[in-house]
Formats: sequence, structure tokens, C-alpha cells
Amino acid sequence: MANSAQEGTRILLLNKKREQEKETLEIQRQRMKEDALKPKVGSISDKFARVTDKVEAEFREATTGLMSLDDIKKTRTEIEKKFIKEEKEKKKSSKKAALSFELEDEEVQVPKKLKISKNPNVDTSFLPDRDREMLEAQEREQLKQEWIAEQEKIKSMEIDVTYSYWDGAGHRRTTRVTKGTTIEKLLGIIQKEFHELRGVSVENLMFIKEDLIIPHHYSFYDLIVTKARGKSGPLFHWDVHDDVRLVSDATIEKEESHAAKVVERKWYERNKHIFPASRWEVYDPTVKRDKYTIH
Repeated sequence: MANSAQEGTRILLLNKKREQEKETLEIQRQRMKEDALKPKVGSISDKFARVTDKVEAEFREATTGLMSLDDIKKTRTEIEKKFIKEEKEKKKSSKKAALSFELEDEEVQVPKKLKISKNPNVDTSFLPDRDREMLEAQEREQLKQEWIAEQEKIKSMEIDVTYSYWDGAGHRRTTRVTKGTTIEKLLGIIQKEFHELRGVSVENLMFIKEDLIIPHHYSFYDLIVTKARGKSGPLFHWDVHDDVRLVSDATIEKEESHAAKVVERKWYERNKHIFPASRWEVYDPTVKRDKYTIH
């Protein structure tokens, strides 16, 4: 029984202690809330107090002696305006100073870009080099333009083309043209030189050289620069020799060029089974001709 009474007393004391601690904690919380709600104007009040003291001190110095009430009011107003103006200027100067310091900090913080350069002792020719590639491209373009100019110069050179209007017999003429002239353009010139051909269109005329029918789109330049070869002689030589087959000479000529022939297409269709038309075939630049024949 004694133990139960002691235990009950101890519990009552603990409960009372807890209630006291709870009340103390609640009081502290309430004080904290009140402190948080109070305006913190101490620093502002101190600042205005210092300004007011300065105004009062200068006002007292400026109003010594006998003065009217209006002069006293006017003096105080001027002093207050003066201190207000000074405070504004101080604020502006402090802001400018802060801004300049910020800019200086930013300038200091900007990292400088490091220039990466190649090691001159290491072979880097296999690596991409924009400047070198541009220089090589310019050199290639310059060589290309020089080559084109040289080819145009060759095309403008003149040559004498000897030919025969062939209708079973030869009617030989010589015409001077540039190397850049096409077969079609030459046939247009020849058409005007023969009365018999004036009613025939250029498309119905054929140009035969060294037993090959040369298509109209080829130029003399094309045949010369490729050193084209025909069945009975070169297509790139235009110095003319007599055809041994027509003068009954048994000598086989190897490198001599013969006069070209101009015929009407309808004449060729009627006589293509008869010599010499039976030997003619269309020029094919892919066919290699190492030897010339006259048979």
C-alpha cells in the first residue's frame, strides 16, 4: 500500500512539472511572435536623428542675433533643402561606385580565350588545314582558267581545209576556217559555194574524211587534240596528198592526209554498195586504229 501511495505522489509531481514547462514554452513562443511583429526602425530612426542634429546645429549657427520670424523660417527651409540635396547626391554617388565595382568584377571574371597553335616540330600535313585547302583550290582554279584560255587560243587558230564536192567525180576546193569550227558550220559554208547544193539542207550533207563519216557536232579542234585516226590516214592532219587509189599508185601511204569529201545523203544511199562509199563508216572515237589501209 505504501508503495502505491508513493507511486501516485510521484506521478502527480511529474504531471505538475510538465504543465509548468508547457506554460513556460508557450510564453516564450508568444514573446517571439510579438518581437517579429514589431517594426525594425532603429537604424532608420538613428539615421534621421543624425540628419536632424546636423540641421539643428547649422540652424542655430545661422540664426544667432536678432532676426524676424520670416527670416528664421526661410533660413530653416534653406538648410533643410540643402541637407536633403546632399543626401540625394550621396545616394547617387554610392550607387555609381557600386555599379563600377560590379563591372570591374565582371571584367576580371571574363576568362581569356587561349589560342591553340600547332607544334612546328610535328608533321601535320595529313590533318585538315582550311588555309592550305583554300590555297590549293585557288591554284587548281588558276590552272583550270589558264588551260581554258590556252584551248580557246588553239580553237581560234586558222587552218586550210581541202575537200571535194563528190558526186562520182571530185570538185576540189579549199576553205580557211578556225580549228574551233564544227563540221555543221563548215558544211553551211560549202553549201553556198556550189550551185548544186543551194537547194540541199545542211542536215542532208555528209562530210567524209579518211573513209569515215564525221558527225556534224564534231569540230576540227576535237579531231586534232585527240589525234583521231581514220581508216586511210590521220584525222588531225589537214595537209593534203593525192589519193593513191585514184592515181593508180600501188604505194601504200601511211601518214599522209587525203582530201575530205562532201556528198549528198541521197547520193550515198544510192551508192553505198559501190567503192569508195562501200568503205565508209561512221566515226567512232572509241575504235582504235593502229594501221591505215587503202583497200
